[in-house]
Amino acid sequence: MTGYAARVLGVNLGRVARLEGRRKSVPSAIFKAPAPGAVWLRREGFAGDEQADRKNHGGPEKAALVYPTEHYVRWRRMLGREIGLAAFGENLSTRGVTEEDVHLGDVCRLGGAVVQVSQPRRPCYKPAWRHGVRNIALLTQQSGMTGFYLRVLEEGEVRAGDALLLLDRPPGTVSVEEANRVMHRDRDDAEGIENLLSCRWVPTSWRRDLRRRLAGMEEDAARRGSKGPSEPGPCQPGTAASE
Repeated sequence: MTGYAARVLGVNLGRVARLEGRRKSVPSAIFKAPAPGAVWLRREGFAGDEQADRKNHGGPEKAALVYPTEHYVRWRRMLGREIGLAAFGENLSTRGVTEEDVHLGDVCRLGGAVVQVSQPRRPCYKPAWRHGVRNIALLTQQSGMTGFYLRVLEEGEVRAGDALLLLDRPPGTVSVEEANRVMHRDRDDAEGIENLLSCRWVPTSWRRDLRRRLAGMEEDAARRGSKGPSEPGPCQPGTAASE
């Protein structure tokens, strides 16, 4: 097992507000901002943080979203503008670890809390509204720059400057990068699908989709990016294509 110790650059919180489009608006808490001090991480998420859609966001299996700031360089190039902490609605902006390093099931110390990596992020349409790029969910998935969710094993305080420190990696895990590869890019990799299904840490919703795929009932990956109101325009030519 290779250990890691990422640094938390920001603990980001947000309240539900209206995300305005040209013709309509939707409720969202995707606009988050770094907290000035320590924040209590509960089983359901950070105290003071909100989610507009509790069916698909937050809860014990998605208590906190981690996003590596290493990806910001590529996103700035793809979007053609500066972005700062919490640009993708993440609770924890980190440096020092990416999806390649992190495995589903990893148990980590996070400040005063103990957490476990639960699943990669599969973004909905709201990042597209925030950044004005209609296909940003698809770009996120295909690039592998998804970030990942945590479940909370022991509650505790977390602040900027704390470490996300790997404590234990159970046997039979797969990396977040590998899970993303099979789910979003190499969708016909039967061996990869079977390998994911053999990992006990792969979430139930993913298992359902993977089994449907093995049975020949394909899921359109682009649907996740197009669900909800279709407000934003396409990505600027020449930005995403080269990625």
